[in-house]
Amino acid sequence: MAVPGKAAAFHLPPLPTVGEIIKLFRLKAQKQLSQNFLLDLRLTDKIVRQAGELKNAYVCEVGPGPGGITRSILSAGVEQLLLIEKDARFIPGLQMLSEAAPGKVRIVHGDILTYKMEKAFPKHLKKNWEDEPPDIHIIGNLPFSVSTPLIIKWLENVSKKDGPFIYGRTQMTLTFQKEVAERLTANPGGKQLSRLSIMSQHLCTVENCFVIPGQAFVPKPEVDVAVVHFTPLVQPKIQQPFELVEKVVQSVFQFRRKYCFRGLETLFPENGRLKRTEQLMMTANVDPTLRPFQLSMSHFRNLCNTYRKMCDEDPSLFVYNYREELRQKKMRKSLCKSTSQPQQIEEEDQL
Repeated sequence: MAVPGKAAAFHLPPLPTVGEIIKLFRLKAQKQLSQNFLLDLRLTDKIVRQAGELKNAYVCEVGPGPGGITRSILSAGVEQLLLIEKDARFIPGLQMLSEAAPGKVRIVHGDILTYKMEKAFPKHLKKNWEDEPPDIHIIGNLPFSVSTPLIIKWLENVSKKDGPFIYGRTQMTLTFQKEVAERLTANPGGKQLSRLSIMSQHLCTVENCFVIPGQAFVPKPEVDVAVVHFTPLVQPKIQQPFELVEKVVQSVFQFRRKYCFRGLETLFPENGRLKRTEQLMMTANVDPTLRPFQLSMSHFRNLCNTYRKMCDEDPSLFVYNYREELRQKKMRKSLCKSTSQPQQIEEEDQL
């Protein structure tokens, strides 16, 4: 293993450009996979710089594609680079990069949503959660279709300290649609405040680093792209299980244009809904006429803590599903209609 501070700067040997790799292997971005290639190595270098000091670090790159960001990561002098790529068409081009950096690159042909990150890095890199973040980084130019479900999955991992966070407070540097990035970093009172804002900011320090104009990508997407950096917090701002926080936050933002009272009602069964919603809001000291985007992190903390106490008193409450109750209600209505129809026809026949 390289000794920190003593390793010579790493330089890739002469290679075909990313554009030449795309032509060589006849790679074409697939719209259904929301793929967009970033060919400008000045921009890929800028993305990698947002991750911090990478010399002798261990990095996982998500969806490297034709390998633009991959080159910038390798040029930063990393110790090991794990590439997880779902699209088999990109593997030959990535293997060229692997051969140019002997012993540094490991390629996995797989889906990041199902890949087990717990064994991705050496055990000696593990740090206590209270310590400085480990020398491990996740970097990726994420396809738009996967970015939101993936960050929610990783936020759950942060909450449970598993997956890539079994090693400690692993940092992430990822791309999102500009609008999604604005939601991730939105402040209370701003119209962009959303479920993503609360779920990410209660677990991480989230920084919107810079925006990349759409025309920098091939093919050009209809939106601009932003680079966002995440560092897990030592202590979450809401100290409740991830599932409970997510349920409360989702409920609040279910009717984002209405008073927050309306969304919180969906936490409770129809029978006794009004009384329980009033109890929740009074105990949590939340004004029922505030809109969801006007609620602060402390409002959400109070709501989650109060809801937890109510669930402890009535365990059936947490498993209650508002949408399921609505579905069953509709089924009963349609059943009543279908059973009353023959009788109606019979009466008409008699007439």
